[in-house]
Amino acid sequence: MKARELMTEQPACCTPDQTIQEAAQLMRDNDCGCVPVVEDTRTNRIVGLVTDRDITCRCTAEGKGPDTLVREAMSSDPKSCGPDDEVEIVEKIMAEGQVRRVPVVDNRGCCLGIIAQADLALNERAASDRDVGQVVEQISAPSHQTGSARARS
Repeated sequence: MKARELMTEQPACCTPDQTIQEAAQLMRDNDCGCVPVVEDTRTNRIVGLVTDRDITCRCTAEGKGPDTLVREAMSSDPKSCGPDDEVEIVEKIMAEGQVRRVPVVDNRGCCLGIIAQADLALNERAASDRDVGQVVEQISAPSHQTGSARARS
């Protein structure tokens, strides 16, 4: 199965210069926990991802307000896949990067869609229950990084 068959097309996106309140409103209005961050809305070239967890850990927990810019909360340069990549590539990106969402981009880096861990689990053609279980296990494994806790996408 190809990424294009599994992805949510044209996800709501924001820019680094929007506020986290605007990003949170996009998440609420689109019933999602992650918004791709694009350079600008004309090109849709992806520069990061911002998640509800990023907002919680990097803003709210640090006492930053709703006017904080997305650039202060986002994870930069996310690993992505192409629309014609096989689902195994998506699984590998999720497992190795310990991320729950993978943007799908074209050859110019423009956001075409996004694939969430739930997309793998809910589509019986995407992966077997065993494969999904292994990916979830690897995503959820404790991180061995030192320093401050890293927000996962």
